[in-house]
Amino acid sequence: MSERWTPDSWRAKPVVQIPDYPNAKALAEVEAQLATFPPLVFAGEARNLKRALGRVAAGEAFLLQGGDCAESFAEHGANNIRDFFRVLLQMAVVLTYAGALPVVKVGRIAGQFAKPRSSPTEKINGVELPSYRGDIVNDIAFTAEARTPDPQRQLMAYRQSAATLNLLRAFATGGFANLGSVHQWMLGFIKDSQQSRRYKELADRISDALNFMRACGLNLESHPELRATDIYTSHEALLLGYEQAFTRVDSTTGDWYATSGHMIWIGDRTRQLDHGHVEYFRGIKNPIGLKCGPSLKADELLRLIDVLNPDNEPGRLTLINRFGSDKIGDHLPSLIRAVQREGHAVVWSCDPMHGNTITSSNGYKTRPFDRVLSEVKSFFAIHAAEGTHAGGVHLEMTGQDVTECIGGARAITDEDLNDRYHTVCDPRLNAEQSIDMAFLIAELLKQDRGNKLKSMPAVAGL
Repeated sequence: MSERWTPDSWRAKPVVQIPDYPNAKALAEVEAQLATFPPLVFAGEARNLKRALGRVAAGEAFLLQGGDCAESFAEHGANNIRDFFRVLLQMAVVLTYAGALPVVKVGRIAGQFAKPRSSPTEKINGVELPSYRGDIVNDIAFTAEARTPDPQRQLMAYRQSAATLNLLRAFATGGFANLGSVHQWMLGFIKDSQQSRRYKELADRISDALNFMRACGLNLESHPELRATDIYTSHEALLLGYEQAFTRVDSTTGDWYATSGHMIWIGDRTRQLDHGHVEYFRGIKNPIGLKCGPSLKADELLRLIDVLNPDNEPGRLTLINRFGSDKIGDHLPSLIRAVQREGHAVVWSCDPMHGNTITSSNGYKTRPFDRVLSEVKSFFAIHAAEGTHAGGVHLEMTGQDVTECIGGARAITDEDLNDRYHTVCDPRLNAEQSIDMAFLIAELLKQDRGNKLKSMPAVAGL
């Protein structure tokens, strides 16, 4: 990996999970066109996120990363974006209040269009067609025309990402995220739920605290951190040609940045050390993620860290663990010990979704809420035992009232799945389940904070 890096040096390496476009000339023309488009995000924003993640790595903040399994062109709309943002704000408030830590908010949004697949084709009723790989590649309709990879869809993905980012920035800085509006973030369809009551109690306490500060003479309008928030975007960088088109030199530093999203990650299926995805990622300066599944061995992880974060920069690398509730205890401790032994500064994050996918009795792909929560609990317990920081969670979730994951406070059953099963790929926690999960994680953060306070040396005279 000592050879010179360029934005296209990945093309000399093997690559997997890249779709087979039938018209290479049309693909090259689209990539050339994308390279002339304005960046979606800016280098300075990516550096701000890296600094925030550096605080997560040091145990001084918590990462909340979540959003759609795969964004779709059909479901793009202002209401869906607003509802996702509302749920993320609610979750962040719950976690901040319980953990007494800043929460770094990163959405799987404005770019999460491509999906790796276990097989390049699928067969239905004897007909075999290319697998659906996300709206940026092909369409979910099971016809030969729809499933043929179309480079023009990359232009559509860019335009949707730009529109989504525009709205997110407006929500984050235009008053919607004002902490004084904490009561208004509740979604209508969960107002009668247990989570709604718990959230209202928390919102009341926050409002009381703000009123007390005002009564003490503090001008809350002069504190921008109470009136606005930072939200960052992220996606799995699967289509390297698309990513290359948005790889730009930062005029202030001369460094290369991926401007398709603030943070991008390498999937568990594309983390081969000598392949194109690792080659591309090693040259960009963004904060990056690496999905870590059960097949990843400690020595392989250490080699990947050496390549992806050779300067051991805090906040540069987030290790997103996705083992499954029944496997995390067998795999995570050895990885933590190896990373600690070598002194690597990383963010440890738990993806409790991907390792807990099952098929329901009526044929739907789903995820049991209890298994998702079990993996999160094990993640916190293992880090507590190893003396390391459980840095964050990575959830597939939506602000919509869907029925895709079973369990949760309303106890969604297998029979309920066909009511509102809307995902184009993997099942997501709905808004109520997401807030439920936030309260349960909040208890773990509170417990973790209490254990750390107990372990602090006593101060003489106190």
